[in-house]
Amino acid sequence: MNNQTQESIKKQFQLHDTDTGSVKLQIAMLTHRIKELAEHLKVNKKDYSSGRGLIRLVNQRRGFLQYFEKKNPGQYSELIKALGIRK
Repeated sequence: MNNQTQESIKKQFQLHDTDTGSVKLQIAMLTHRIKELAEHLKVNKKDYSSGRGLIRLVNQRRGFLQYFEKKNPGQYSELIKALGIRK
């Protein structure tokens, strides 16, 4: 993930200027990494270590999503729509 896309994601999902670890931001960053890795695996089908990493990232994001849904149900549905995650 290059710095430019990382900064644009941060600006879009940050709660405040110094926010680097809110659940909402972490979900957005993981979603971007998952999309990049999925594209990589479409080209490199036999890259099994990256496939394992993708599964790990998806599971990590799932945990964050479950937590976020429990704490902020209204914002959860907005986040899902903004990121294009199907649930």
